[in-house]
Amino acid sequence: MESGWPLGKELDELIVRAIAEDMGSGDVTTQSLVPANASAEAHIVARTDGVVSGTKVAAAVFRHLDPKITIKIVSADGERVGPGAVLLHVKGAARAILSGERTALNFMQRMSGIATETSRYVEEVKPYGVRILDTRKTTPTLRALEKYAVQCGGGENHRLGLYDRVMIKDNHLAFWRRLEGTTAEAVRAARKRYPDLEIEVEIDRPDQLDELLEDPPDWVLLDNMSPDDIRECVARCGGRTKIEVSGGVTLETVAAYAAAGPDAISVGALTHSVVAMDMSLEWMVQCPA
Repeated sequence: MESGWPLGKELDELIVRAIAEDMGSGDVTTQSLVPANASAEAHIVARTDGVVSGTKVAAAVFRHLDPKITIKIVSADGERVGPGAVLLHVKGAARAILSGERTALNFMQRMSGIATETSRYVEEVKPYGVRILDTRKTTPTLRALEKYAVQCGGGENHRLGLYDRVMIKDNHLAFWRRLEGTTAEAVRAARKRYPDLEIEVEIDRPDQLDELLEDPPDWVLLDNMSPDDIRECVARCGGRTKIEVSGGVTLETVAAYAAAGPDAISVGALTHSVVAMDMSLEWMVQCPA
């Protein structure tokens, strides 16, 4: 399964910055040891189990360094693979392959790590029909790629930024109440200003539902609550609003939260503390052109 691709020309700009960061004034080792006319053939191989993501990004890295390079994606984004699986095949200028190796692997390893971790959470909640969502806790400038990787692992994107959903959190409410406004009034003000956007309100105690349910938002975010508290909130909402759970959810506890009956669980760890998937680039053929 390959999820929707989020980037067009923005990917080119990202690749240019990433290569410039690594190359600087030039790859002095490769220029010293590899003839300019040498060609080579290599592939990227998985060293561990995981879910693949980032093959298009790796391909873009190599093509930027050698527009004539030949790329074959062997394992599609979203595919689960085992150790030794060939993910991507590349053939062209040896200098381009060597100079692009680390940048291509850095993108693929991080994105595949995110996809793999997401798939673990998705598997844990499958019996309950609960959606696994990401958060905005992403690497600056890499959000589109990291959220795409979440999709590859079977998760869903919560919001892309501050612009595509009204998300009223505790600090917003603290400021709003200084103006003597209630939570219900905050929801109405947001709905009036942005009638076409979904509205979500964060609470951290079940009793805070009382005021919210007077005029329910589209979503209620239950933050750092116990499964018992979540179960109570689900019952009290009675389907009048969708319920998201967040805060302190781990792979070991996510099933217990899902069993409490929310619509979705958001997990910041999918992107902010993921372990990269281990993979390497290995030569197949190397010879002078």
